[in-house]
Amino acid sequence: MKRSIYLSWFLLFFTMHASFSQTFDIQGHRGCRGLMPENSIPGFIKAIDLGVTTLEMDVVISADGKVVVSHDPYISSQFCVNELGAEIKKKEEKEINIYNLDYEDVKLFDCGIIGNDKFPEQQKMSVYKPLLSEVFEQCENHIRNNQKKPIHYNIELKSSSSGVHIFHPEPGLFTELVYNVINENIPPERICIQSFDMRILQHWKLKYSGYALSLLISNSKSSAKNIEELGFTPGIYSPNFKLIKPKEIEELHNKSVKIIPWTVNEIKDMKKMIDMGVDGFITDYPNRYFDNFSANQ
Repeated sequence: MKRSIYLSWFLLFFTMHASFSQTFDIQGHRGCRGLMPENSIPGFIKAIDLGVTTLEMDVVISADGKVVVSHDPYISSQFCVNELGAEIKKKEEKEINIYNLDYEDVKLFDCGIIGNDKFPEQQKMSVYKPLLSEVFEQCENHIRNNQKKPIHYNIELKSSSSGVHIFHPEPGLFTELVYNVINENIPPERICIQSFDMRILQHWKLKYSGYALSLLISNSKSSAKNIEELGFTPGIYSPNFKLIKPKEIEELHNKSVKIIPWTVNEIKDMKKMIDMGVDGFITDYPNRYFDNFSANQ
């Protein structure tokens, strides 16, 4: 009888522990930028193989209305070269505006072959900026063919009030173009939409239901003030990890809001975030989490 009780308690503890492990959300920033070219299909595949629960990525819009996976709305001089392999001058990069280029021209730029000096561990390889639809197709095929667990996608719409009609369309059209691609490929419960631009989240909430929405924050205002400005309580609050305060974590959890800070790269900062009780974090180095913490979560 006593043995049966112990066994029941053990199974209960194991179930609760396994459930907690599954809910801590490790998001591969731009795939796994510390190890592979950012926002590239090889980078996303690597992140999946490392075990991330969510792929974090950015999207912009090309001149022909394609949803392109890219952090910058232009071709960065930091890690891209042109179709001839020639460097791009820093002063010229914003003139190579993706919003003014058809996607077939965007695809000519190689954004991995020269690497990225800020990430010395990053593998150098020839990659192009993929379409969001292609990322979905390649990642879902990889998951299916290799019997991986389904992952989530956290998609940032790179929008600002000063960039409208210069680097991207207005929020209504931007969200519509992104929604159409998502709707054809991935169910809402596996998608999170994030943005620093509150107008994007406001428009998405108004028009499309069933999606997690994440408010990205880089300012020093309180979470209450930022959420008041947003006009509704988002499912996820995503500040720079350096801005997080323990009291705010408690307040947000009391409102059923998850806290997913960015971008947590150092092991000591990962530990600090875990100890503070965040719900996950965005990182360029998901391998560092899995090598040091996953067995304890």
